[in-house]
Amino acid sequence: MALGKYSRVDGRRSSSGYCSTVTIVVFVALCLIGVWMMTSSSVVPERNEEVAQESKNEVKEQSEVREQVSETDNSNARQFEDNPGDLPEDATKGDSNVNSEDNSNLVEKQEEKSSEETKTEDEGKKTEDEGTNTENSEVNSEATENNKDSGETSTKESVSDESEKKDESDESEKKSSNSDETTDSNIEEKVEQSDNKESDENSSEKNTDDNAKDQSSNEVYPSGAQSELLNESTTQTGSFSTQAAESKNEKESQESSKTEYNWKVCNVTAGPDFIPCLDNWKAIRSLHSTKHYEHRERHCPEEPPTCLVSLPEGYKRSIEWPKSREKIWYYNVPHTKLAEVKGHQNWVKVTGEYLTFPGGGTQFKHGALHYIDFIQELMGSSSQIAVAGMRFTWSSGKLLLELNRVLRPGGYFVWSATPVYQKLSEDVEIWNEMKALTKKICWELVSISKDLVNGVGVAIYKKPLSNECYEGRSKNEPPLCQDSDDPNAAWYIKLQACIHKVPVSSSERGSQWPEKWPARLTNVPYWLSSSQVGVYGKPAPEDFTADYKHWKSVVSNSYLKGMGIQWSNVRNVMDMNSIYGGFAAALKDLNIWVMNVVSIDSADTLPIIFERGLFGIYHDWCESFSTYPRTYDLLHADHLFSKVKKRCNLAAIVAEVDRILRPEGNLIVRDTVEIINELESMLKSMQWEVRLTYSKDKEGLLCVQKSKWRPKETETLKYAIA
Repeated sequence: MALGKYSRVDGRRSSSGYCSTVTIVVFVALCLIGVWMMTSSSVVPERNEEVAQESKNEVKEQSEVREQVSETDNSNARQFEDNPGDLPEDATKGDSNVNSEDNSNLVEKQEEKSSEETKTEDEGKKTEDEGTNTENSEVNSEATENNKDSGETSTKESVSDESEKKDESDESEKKSSNSDETTDSNIEEKVEQSDNKESDENSSEKNTDDNAKDQSSNEVYPSGAQSELLNESTTQTGSFSTQAAESKNEKESQESSKTEYNWKVCNVTAGPDFIPCLDNWKAIRSLHSTKHYEHRERHCPEEPPTCLVSLPEGYKRSIEWPKSREKIWYYNVPHTKLAEVKGHQNWVKVTGEYLTFPGGGTQFKHGALHYIDFIQELMGSSSQIAVAGMRFTWSSGKLLLELNRVLRPGGYFVWSATPVYQKLSEDVEIWNEMKALTKKICWELVSISKDLVNGVGVAIYKKPLSNECYEGRSKNEPPLCQDSDDPNAAWYIKLQACIHKVPVSSSERGSQWPEKWPARLTNVPYWLSSSQVGVYGKPAPEDFTADYKHWKSVVSNSYLKGMGIQWSNVRNVMDMNSIYGGFAAALKDLNIWVMNVVSIDSADTLPIIFERGLFGIYHDWCESFSTYPRTYDLLHADHLFSKVKKRCNLAAIVAEVDRILRPEGNLIVRDTVEIINELESMLKSMQWEVRLTYSKDKEGLLCVQKSKWRPKETETLKYAIA
C-alpha cells in the first residue's frame, strides 16, 4: 500500500509538474498579449495626455518667463511702447509670441518633463490589478488630471482635437518663423546696438489677453485716418498669421527685392547748396522783373528731382550743440562772402578751419544778448513779438499789410532799422512813409528808443485789439478786406492790399491771448469746442489731449530709449506731418527745436501749433522744401508717405528727404507695412543704415540713419543750370 501510495504520489507529482509548465506558458502568453493590448490601447491616450500636459506646461512656462522678464527688466520691456500698455512689443519679432529660439528651448524642456511624467505614470499602471480595463483607467486618470487643472472632465475625443490643434499651431509657427528668416518684409526688427538688443527681444513676452485688456483701456485712436501703430486687438486668428497673408507678404517682398534704384548725383549750378524751388534758373530767366525780389520766390520745377545733392568736399560731422552756436566747420558751408561783407559787424568770421560767430550783427555789433535785454527793458517782455530789420520801400505797403495779417490782435512789431535812428535823406523818407502807413492801419507807436551801447534805435508798434479804429477812419485806405477774403489762406496766394478785420467774438481764434508758457503748450486752446470734430474723429478738445498724451508716451517710452539715436547730437528736428504738434510738444524738455510742417492737403491745424507757442509752416511734399541742404538732424514722418504717394513720385520725396537731412542724421517713419517695406528697400539702395524695422497688423515703424554715400553717375538738371 505504501508503495502504491508512493507510486500514486510520484505519478501525481509528475502530472502536476506538466500542468504547471503549461499554466506558466499560458500565463506568460496571456501576459504578453495583455502587455501588447495595454501598449497598443494606450498609445493614443498617452500621446494625448502628453500633449495636454505639454500645453499645460507651456502656459505655465510662458507665464513664468513673462513674470521673470517683468521683474528683472521692466523698463526694457516697455522701451518701444507707444501708448501706456499698448506697445510693449514695439521692437520684437512676431506678434505676442516668444521668439523662435525661446520656443525651441521651451519645447525641449516641456518634452523632457512630459517624458518623465509619462514614465512615472506607466510604472504606476503596471502595479494595478490585471483585471482593470487599461483604456478606462487612462481616461479616468486623464480626466482626474484635467479636473485638477481646469475643473472640467475631458474625453478622449476632445484631447485628440486639442492635439490636432496643437500640431496645426506648431506648423503655423514654423512657417511664420521660416518666413521671418528669409524675408525683410514680414514682421521683424533690426536693432544693431548690442547694448539693447537682448532687452528688445525680451520685451515681446506679453500675454495676448493682457494686450487686449490694455487696448480697451488705453487705446487712443480707435479709428480714423491715422491708425495707431501696434494697438493690440483680438482677431479671429488670434496671434497667428494666415497663409494668405504670409504668401502675400512674401510676394511683395520678392517684388520689392527685384526693384533696382539707379540713383545719380544732381549736376546743377548750385552744387551742394541746391534748393530746387529757388535755384530754378529757367523760371527766373522768364521773370519780367526782379526789383521786388521775385527771383527769391518759389519757382518749383514741373517734376521734382529724383537725383541726390552732392556733399561739399571735406564735409565733416556737425559740431554738437551748444558749441555749434559759436563755430561750425568751414568746409561744411564753404562760403566766405558773408564774412567778407559783414565781418566788421561781427556776424561771421573765418577762423582757421572754422566759421565763427562772435554774436554780432547789423543792429547788435556788441552781441545779440545785450540787444534782447534792451528790447525787454522797453517792453517788459520780448515774447509774442515780431522782429524785422527790413526797409519798406514798396509804396503799396503790401509787406506791412501781410505782417498785419499774421500778427495777433494786440501783438507787437519791433522794427530795428536805420530809418528809426539815422537822419540821412533816404532814411528820413522811409521813416515818413512808415509813419503814414502804420497810422492808416491803426498801429500804435508804443515806444521809440536808441541803444547807446550798440548805437541803434528800435521802434515798437502794437496792433489794435478791436475794429473801432478801422471803422472810424476818414478814408477807407487801405480798404478793409471783403468778407469772402479768407485771412487763413496762405499757400501760393497773392498778397492783397487790404486790412483783415480783427476777430471780436470771445469764442473766435485771435480774440484772446493764449495762456503763458509753458501752460499754453499742453492746455487746450480756448477756441476749440466740443462741437468741432478732431482729425481722429473725437471732439476737438479730446482729440487734442489724446494726441499729446499719445506722443508723450511714444517719445518717452520708445523714441528716446530704443531707437539707438544719440539725442545729444540732435538739434534741428522736423515733423513732416505734425497735425497738432504733439510730437514737438513731447520734446519740450530736450535742448532742440522742431519745425512743424502741416501738409496743404491735410487738416489746417497750423493755428493750433502757433497757439501752443510752437513754430510751423505749410508745405506740399510733392514739391521741394525751401531750405538749405543738410539742414536737419532728424526727420519724423507719421503716415505721410502713404498719403503723398497717391499724388506724387515717392522716389522724389525720398530724394528730398536725403537733401534736407544731414549725413548721419536719422529718419523715423510710421506708416503702412507696404510703405515701410518700399522705403526700407529704397533707403538701403542709398546705403542708409537700417537701425530698426517693425511691423504688425498692417502698421510699421522704421528708423534709419543717413550715410555719406553718393553715387558716381550724374544727372544734369537743365532748369537748374545758370
